[in-house]
Amino acid sequence: MGAQLFVVATPIGHLDDISYRAIDVLKSVKIIAAEDTRTSAQLLKHFNISTPLTACHEHNESNKIDQLIERLLNGEDMALISDAGTPLISDPGFKLVRAAQEKNIRVIPVPGACAAIAALSAVGLPSDRFSFEGFLPSKSSQRIIGLEKLKDETQTMIFYEAPHRILDSVKDMTHVFGADRPVGFAREITKTFETIKKMTLGELVDFIENDHNQQKGEIVLVVGGSIQEKDMEQEKLDQLLTRLLQDLSVKAASQLAADLTGIKKKIAYQRALELTQQD
Repeated sequence: MGAQLFVVATPIGHLDDISYRAIDVLKSVKIIAAEDTRTSAQLLKHFNISTPLTACHEHNESNKIDQLIERLLNGEDMALISDAGTPLISDPGFKLVRAAQEKNIRVIPVPGACAAIAALSAVGLPSDRFSFEGFLPSKSSQRIIGLEKLKDETQTMIFYEAPHRILDSVKDMTHVFGADRPVGFAREITKTFETIKKMTLGELVDFIENDHNQQKGEIVLVVGGSIQEKDMEQEKLDQLLTRLLQDLSVKAASQLAADLTGIKKKIAYQRALELTQQD
């Protein structure tokens, strides 16, 4: 087998969140490509890992790729890590992974911590469909343009935000999405001053304004989607059931509606009952 590129997730705060496999991989590879060698050196020292480090960040990744790929082609197993969490998720690494794939170098994920997924799992907003939006633009005018494009999105949206922009960003979200839109606020996940709360965007503005500590650290915003499309789907289901109930029993109408729309039969049956009781 040729050399392999391991994409290794590292802790986002609590060091115990690293996996045994990640430690074994970091010890066994010939070299580790790291976003910030100084930050990563502290992590390696904690786990007694002596593997050499080389920098691979947004400012040098394009120029460094040929050198790193050459080492892989020469048979040196390599690990890719970011400052914290899973590489490529709002972090460098995409160009290196793409280049490795193009050279038929095996790329192996070593899963672990990811702030976006950790926040989504804890804030109590729908997680069956979601999009990761990363960082919004730093300028308010551009940020609002970006948010306007997401205004009618029905799935849950996950954003990263810098502490010095968090208040302005939430205010812009409130302006575009409305003060009543639900939001999960996750700050300093797994760290000493971890804060995880669910509220409305309007309430979050007040929360951040009244507690300056909430404008510090690593922040994830999980914003609930628009309910407009859900309302339209409910209206379409009602129209379909109303027509079917003119010729079919509740059971038959709900079964056919479930087959046509993909909705669960139990939900269609309950709604059909409600519609018949309204007549």
